[in-house]
Amino acid sequence: MSAVQTSEPSQRAAPGSRAATTSATKAADVPHVVAAAPSARAVSATQAAPKRAPRTPLLRQPRVQRVALPLMVGVVLVALWQWVVVAMELPPYLVPSPYLMMTTLVTDWAPLGMALLVTVKITVLAFVVATVVGVLISFLFVQSKRIETALFPYAVLLQVTPIVAVAPLIIIWVKNPTAAMTVCAALVALFPIISNTTLGLRSIDPDLQSYFQLNRATRWQQLVRLRIPSALPYFFGGLRISSGLALIGAVVAEFVAGTGGTGAGLAYQILQAGFQLNIPRMFAALLLISLTGVALFALMAWLSKLALGSWHASELSND
Repeated sequence: MSAVQTSEPSQRAAPGSRAATTSATKAADVPHVVAAAPSARAVSATQAAPKRAPRTPLLRQPRVQRVALPLMVGVVLVALWQWVVVAMELPPYLVPSPYLMMTTLVTDWAPLGMALLVTVKITVLAFVVATVVGVLISFLFVQSKRIETALFPYAVLLQVTPIVAVAPLIIIWVKNPTAAMTVCAALVALFPIISNTTLGLRSIDPDLQSYFQLNRATRWQQLVRLRIPSALPYFFGGLRISSGLALIGAVVAEFVAGTGGTGAGLAYQILQAGFQLNIPRMFAALLLISLTGVALFALMAWLSKLALGSWHASELSND
C-alpha cells in the first residue's frame, strides 16, 4: 500500500511526463485566448455599426442641378451669340453682341433703372389686385354650382379678349395713368387665379366632405378647414402663371399708354430706343424684363415650397 501511495504523487508531479507538458501548454495558451477575446468583440462591434451613406457629389444634388443646368445652357447660348456676331461682323443696329448689351446696361442704368421700378410697381399692384379679386370670385363660385355656371363664361370671355383692344378704353375711362395700367395688367393676370383656385376648391375628397357634413360643419368651417387646404397646390400653381402674365400685361399697357417722362416704364424705353435705332439699349431693356419675370417665378416657387414643402407630395418629391 505504501508503495502504491508513493508512486501516485510521483506520477502526478513528474516534470518530464507527457501529461505535464500538455497541461503546461494549455495553461500558457489561456492568457492569449483571454487577451484575444476583446479584439474579437471589437471587430464584431465594428461590423455591427451602421455604415454612413456615401456623400452625393455637389453637381448631382437636385438643388444644385436646378440652378447649375440652366446656367450652363445660358452660358453656352450667350457664348454662341457672341461668336456669331463677331464671326459674321453683324452691325450693332441689327444684332448687338452680349458684351455691348451689358455695357449699354451699365452706362444707361439711370434711365433703365427708373423705368424698371415703374414697371415692377405696376406689375406688383396688378398681381395683388388679380390675386385678391380672383380668390374672392372663386369663393363665390364654390358656394353654388349655379353661380359658377352663370358667371364662369364671362371670366373666359375676359381672358380671350385681347388686352390691346381693351386697354385704350380703360386708359380713357381711368384718368390716372398708373391706375389705368394696373387695371389692364390685372385683367390679364386674373383668369389663372380664378380657374386654378376654383378647381382646387372643388377638388376635395368626397369622404372628407361627407365626414364634415356628418358633423354638421357650417359652410365657413368647410371652406376654411377642408376646401382651402385642398386648393393650396392649385392656388400656388395659378400664382406662378399669373405673376408672369401680370408683367406681360404691365408692359402691354405701357405700350398702349405711351407715357413718358419720370413715369415711363421699360416699354417706353423700348419704344424710344427703337425710334433712335439704339438697339443695344432695346436689348438691355428686354433683358431687364426677362430677369424680372424669372425673379417673379422664382419667388412664387419659393412661396409654394414654403407653404407646401412639409406636407404636400408635389414639394416632397426629389425627382
